[in-house]
Amino acid sequence: MQMNPDRDTQLCMSLSARPGNFGLRFHNHLYEQLNLNFYYKAFSSQDLPGAVGGIRALGIRGCGVSMPFKEACIALVDELDPSAAAIQSINTIVNTNGHLKAYNTDYIAIAQLLDTHQVPKELTFALRGSGGMAKAVASALRDGGYKNGLIVARNERAGRALAESLGYRWQAELGSERPQMLINVTPIGMNGPEADQLAFDAETIAAAETVFDVVAVPSETPLIVRARAEGKRVITGLEVIAIQALEQFVLYTGVRPTDEQFHNAVEFARSGHGHPAPQ
Repeated sequence: MQMNPDRDTQLCMSLSARPGNFGLRFHNHLYEQLNLNFYYKAFSSQDLPGAVGGIRALGIRGCGVSMPFKEACIALVDELDPSAAAIQSINTIVNTNGHLKAYNTDYIAIAQLLDTHQVPKELTFALRGSGGMAKAVASALRDGGYKNGLIVARNERAGRALAESLGYRWQAELGSERPQMLINVTPIGMNGPEADQLAFDAETIAAAETVFDVVAVPSETPLIVRARAEGKRVITGLEVIAIQALEQFVLYTGVRPTDEQFHNAVEFARSGHGHPAPQ
């Protein structure tokens, strides 16, 4: 990818504990295709206040926020969009003349995917996880009319709080329950120490109708591979990260690519040696 930056080039970035190449390739590909004077770079930082202060001080236009920073960043911005305020979790910061406004495009992506995959609202579901992304997913489910849900989280404080805030049940473990939809919002199955593990056991997967894994590194996690083999409806982390990146792109630039441009950017991003960063 060629770039000829000048003093007017607008910088966008991401903050993640484990930066990946998907967002970098996705955004820069679209900047080039649409002839926009922007550049995108992925960063990690141990100094979150300093990093967010740098966004403001240096006039960086936008920042994608990945785990574990989605809740910690809230105190460092000036304004929360309703998409972030409702769930107290952010994944996008937009800088307009030093004013930092935060959004949650994860929420938007989840809502779109539940709709486009035509997931029946009457399904029972179990969501494993209790962090910032779990808030986005569970809130989209609640707002989408999915009423019979269970939050599975070993962290009782966080899990119970999330469940109670949305009208769902909480359990530390799934136990003998066999929900019709399984949703993983933990690092289980992600590249790393838990890469070969299933977020739900084989019997539970066999009993389900729909399996949704938010992990994007890789998009074909052991859970998704097993669910496909069982003939289940699947939703992958790649789908989530692509849609949320598109909505970030629009917030940063004010330009909405065509469907063809979007799909081409996703394929270009996937073709890189790196993988989507976990959200």
